[in-house]
Amino acid sequence: MLTISDLSLRIAGRLLIDHASLSLPTGAKAGLVGRNGTGKTTLFRAITGDLAPETGTISLPKGMRIGQVAQEAPGTEEPLIDIVLKADTERAALIEEAKTAMDPHRIAEIQTRLTDIDAHSAEARASAILSGLGFDAQAQQRPASSFSGGWRMRVALAAVLFVQPDLLLLDEPTNYLDLEGTLWLENYLSRYPHTVLLISHDRDLLNRAVNSIVHLERKKLTFWRGGYDQFAKQYAEKAELQEKMRTKQEAQRKHMQSFVDRFRSKASKARQAQSRLKALERMTPIAAVVNETVQPFRFPNPEKAVASPIIALDGGAVGYTPGKPVLRNLSLRIDNDDRIALLGSNGNGKSTFAKLIAGRLPLEKGTMTVAPGLKVSIFAQHQLDDLRPDEDAYQHLRRLMPEAPEAKVRARVAQFGLTTEKMSTPARDLSGGEKARLLMGLATFEAPHLLILDEPTNHLDIDSREALVEALNSYDGAVILISHDRHLIEATADRLWIVRDGGVSNFDGDMDDYRAQMTGGTSRTKEKREADKASKADRRKEAARRRAALEPIAKEIKATEGLIERTRQRIDAIEARLADTSLYDKEPQKVSTLAKERADLSTMLERHEERWLKLSGEYEEGMAE
Repeated sequence: MLTISDLSLRIAGRLLIDHASLSLPTGAKAGLVGRNGTGKTTLFRAITGDLAPETGTISLPKGMRIGQVAQEAPGTEEPLIDIVLKADTERAALIEEAKTAMDPHRIAEIQTRLTDIDAHSAEARASAILSGLGFDAQAQQRPASSFSGGWRMRVALAAVLFVQPDLLLLDEPTNYLDLEGTLWLENYLSRYPHTVLLISHDRDLLNRAVNSIVHLERKKLTFWRGGYDQFAKQYAEKAELQEKMRTKQEAQRKHMQSFVDRFRSKASKARQAQSRLKALERMTPIAAVVNETVQPFRFPNPEKAVASPIIALDGGAVGYTPGKPVLRNLSLRIDNDDRIALLGSNGNGKSTFAKLIAGRLPLEKGTMTVAPGLKVSIFAQHQLDDLRPDEDAYQHLRRLMPEAPEAKVRARVAQFGLTTEKMSTPARDLSGGEKARLLMGLATFEAPHLLILDEPTNHLDIDSREALVEALNSYDGAVILISHDRHLIEATADRLWIVRDGGVSNFDGDMDDYRAQMTGGTSRTKEKREADKASKADRRKEAARRRAALEPIAKEIKATEGLIERTRQRIDAIEARLADTSLYDKEPQKVSTLAKERADLSTMLERHEERWLKLSGEYEEGMAE
């Protein structure tokens, strides 16, 4: 059992965990969840002994082996299979000793121990793990140095899974996996024979691979039984009950205090008043529920729709080397309201197809017809490295709005979901999720007709992923999605295309069918798939209906933004004049007039801003209903 008692952890002066306690039963498979930046990875460092706690203790059974993915991906010339096999240091040491051992008793001990740890099936087990993570037999014999960083991280994951530690710590393992690898890992973890503590924002993984949730919130740890959906339901019910109890207690406190205030001075009621006063002092206040709202995503809708099909391919082929296409025989169409998810293992050509559709790769063969005036935008995780590290979000957007007033640029940055503080933070100091918001905002700046998202959720927590789902379902354009997050796919995509064997084709099924295909399970019925598809279409229609109903509010918000901008411009002009010292000598009476006008405008600006906040709140509430 992992036992955490009165633990406090602090990083760079910031208190992340404050006198928290937790007992994790042996054999439990727990998901560690909480907003980004709350201290989940820091807790892992404390469990492994890499970080000393400020207070409290972390107790583990004697001899418990802890395993986690190495931070440095292997990049040696050794074959992948050998790297994984060497991770079991006891097996490697015993095999090496067996080569030179002369004592018959010691030889017998070595062979007995090798049998106990199932050493003779080690290569088969290591190969199966590597295969599940996307390495075929040929790739397993290649040196690690021949693979990219993301693929090497898969090797590091394979190594720790092969060792099968007593306590397995995994920090966002799906960030460097494709959907197929995620499905395999989910199945593997559900059958893992020891204790697992998993940091993840993948709802499906947390529903299928774990049997309990550890919630890190407000610097405390709370243990919940069940998967993520069960936790979310119980947490909401508890929060609702807590708020009701707090309201009831507050009313009770007011009643008792009123009695004390009225009768404290009267002799006949003094004793009762004192009794109530003591009861008030003993009453432990019930904390108010703190709703930590997540900033929404907002994707601007296309100003003018284009006719379908927006893109049509006929006999197309595309690749990077002439005569060696990655994809061929591409004959398909994309309509202006399509929501398409691309399935298929990494390396099969999903990103190649996305680059072709985005116009970043030329067609090598065949024809591609594009609707006149079509705007296509693409977001990919690797583009995070293209952000200018020394520039903040405002400076990035200013390049796209060189003539716009500062207030208008900042208002647009706010629509990315970045706070006023984060607007002025250099890109290098933004979190991964904040960089993703900035990049998505820049990618969709020109209101594209087709938005391509390549692994958009890697740095987003669960609530931010839900905000992305809402934004995509409210977006009027077409979407092509590449993601390992099944919840995102199921909540937003209407069509599934599979990329494999050098082609792109329609997948006749849903995500449960695809999961069954990948893991050897049973597919769902066609009727059930059609019902689910209709349900998703209904959700999109309902989102469109809400947008239409809220259009008057949206127009008023836009008009109010114009008033705010013009008022700020007038205030800036007045302040520029008042900063001119010659005005005080030439037109002293004008100074008083301008000062009064500035005061009136400042009051007007406050009213406009309050109006804008009220309208924005009404719009968001309407969209959330």
